[in-house]
Amino acid sequence: MKPPTVFLGEMTSPQVEAFLADHDTVIVPVGSTEQHGPHGPLLTDAIVPTEVARRVAPDVGAVVAPTINYGLSYPHQGFVGLVWIRIPTFMAFVEDVVAGLAAVGFRRIVLLNGHYDNTYALAYACANVADRLPEGTRAYPINYWDGITADEAAEFFGPTSGLHANRGETSAVLAINPDLVDMDAANAEMPPFPDVGNAPAVHTAFFFSAPGSVHRATHSGTWGDARESTPEFGERYLQAVTRGTLRVLDDIERTFAAMPPR
Repeated sequence: MKPPTVFLGEMTSPQVEAFLADHDTVIVPVGSTEQHGPHGPLLTDAIVPTEVARRVAPDVGAVVAPTINYGLSYPHQGFVGLVWIRIPTFMAFVEDVVAGLAAVGFRRIVLLNGHYDNTYALAYACANVADRLPEGTRAYPINYWDGITADEAAEFFGPTSGLHANRGETSAVLAINPDLVDMDAANAEMPPFPDVGNAPAVHTAFFFSAPGSVHRATHSGTWGDARESTPEFGERYLQAVTRGTLRVLDDIERTFAAMPPR
């Protein structure tokens, strides 16, 4: 007998049918194919949310759909290995994937994002496709890091610890598959940001509106210090973001349930 699996792409059609008899949730990891410094794999932003989805799925009664490996990586233009797609293409593809999963019978479709540049487009895609979904279907995006605490955020990523190919992100990949990281090439680099009063707004203006902005801000593509990355630190990272994702999913579902129909 074929063993059970949490991955939709590994299931047979009868296995999916049996799953849908009692469950209705699917998690779609969404990432990118782009440089992660001289040491990290191009698929870092897809590998990590896929692992988080695998860990979360049993607790929320979900299966994990095949990962969307291409995203909005235009800020990274200039680095070798980058594959990026246009915003309209990305949104249209996400919309069709969501509509297809709803047609299969899934009624809760969670887009678990691992690449920050995808954030807004995923939300807009869910809004665009809403009219194509059966009544009662909920499709929404979350970033896998949305639910971590302030202390955890300070430890794993931020203005001082970095936000891309840093110790936290690199360690997470080491915990998943150490063969994917070249620790001999791990480096440290911080973009030369000036002191500003509203960093998120500045980062949105600089990074999201300018193709090649990451290439301009960093020589290596690293934003942080990856030199002390370890699988042990990565496991702590993965446990923290898994707990956080479960908290966010619970908060979202309780919010939907609390709102009366109109």
